[in-house]
Amino acid sequence: MDTQKELILVTGASGRIGTAVVTRLAGRFAVDGLDRAGPPIPPPVTEHVIDADLTSGESVRRALDTVRQKHGRRIASVIHLAAYYDFSGEPSPLYEKLTVRGTERLLRGLREFEVGQFVFSSTMLVHAPTLPGRPINEDWPLLPKWEYPKSKVETEQLILADRGDIPAVLLRIAGVYTDRCHSIPLAHQMQRIYERRITSRFFPGDITHGSSFLHMNDLVDALLLTIERRAALPPETVLLLGEDETLSFDYLQRTIGKLVHGPDTEWETHVIPKIAAKTGAWLQDLPPVEVLTGQEAFIKPWMVDIADDHYEPDIARARELLGWNPQRTLRETLPKMATALTADPARWYRENDLSAPSWVAGQCTPFCEEECHGD
Repeated sequence: MDTQKELILVTGASGRIGTAVVTRLAGRFAVDGLDRAGPPIPPPVTEHVIDADLTSGESVRRALDTVRQKHGRRIASVIHLAAYYDFSGEPSPLYEKLTVRGTERLLRGLREFEVGQFVFSSTMLVHAPTLPGRPINEDWPLLPKWEYPKSKVETEQLILADRGDIPAVLLRIAGVYTDRCHSIPLAHQMQRIYERRITSRFFPGDITHGSSFLHMNDLVDALLLTIERRAALPPETVLLLGEDETLSFDYLQRTIGKLVHGPDTEWETHVIPKIAAKTGAWLQDLPPVEVLTGQEAFIKPWMVDIADDHYEPDIARARELLGWNPQRTLRETLPKMATALTADPARWYRENDLSAPSWVAGQCTPFCEEECHGD
């Protein structure tokens, strides 16, 4: 039994955020990750992962039995990242089965442990949108508009009701990105502009609005501080995590255009009626179009309804309680993303799970390793 270091339990350990968290914490703490054995597990976290399927009560019990045998009953912090996420906007039973009930199964299993804190990764999108210059705080009204944030609100409520004596921290996090992008909406926006798609020139919302983002390293910094300061935090703590500056959609369009196509490029965006945008999104989503283009359309009709939404956070509470302040900005990181794209497009497409057109790096088919890096 390892009792030398405090134990941190991380769910969703093989995901992108989970991998970053486990990698950062592993030297300082004893770290166990709970995740399914099925998906490929990145090498940095392989030795830390215990097979666990949160949709199965029996699987959760077995995994926690393993944790108990290895470390005993004391857990300093549970970082709960595992959840279902889907940009289709369609209802899925996995929101209830994994995100909500999976959390319930985990909390029930943790009743047999001494847990210092339970940290839940929620989203800023649980809040109602705002207007530029009016930052939202943790007391801002809740108004989740699609299935993903709705499942987070339901799970937050469950945690507060069922946590028992376990202190809970609800982190409402902005969109996470890295130096190589790894943000689904940003990656698709960059792809459309890089490929000069006609859809990159039109937008069905207010182009002066935007959404907050957060660099992966700053998120991991905040999680580490949340663990370190757990004894000083209130038993129920809600924190917004994001960057102070929210870049407008228009700024992103113009900046990405210059970065990938040259400083003289003027990437003008035209505002179109929502009904026209919904019709176009519906047509792009038809099977014949998908066969013709070789990929599923990213923009869905439901996204048109939230195109005007604007999110900018007031992170004063995180500054006060954690002593945390973002050290990176999306404005400063966009050139790094664009350099990664233009220097090796094929690799960038693969890393961001995008289907590459045949002309990218001389490919004949998307994701062909040899031809991507051939002569």
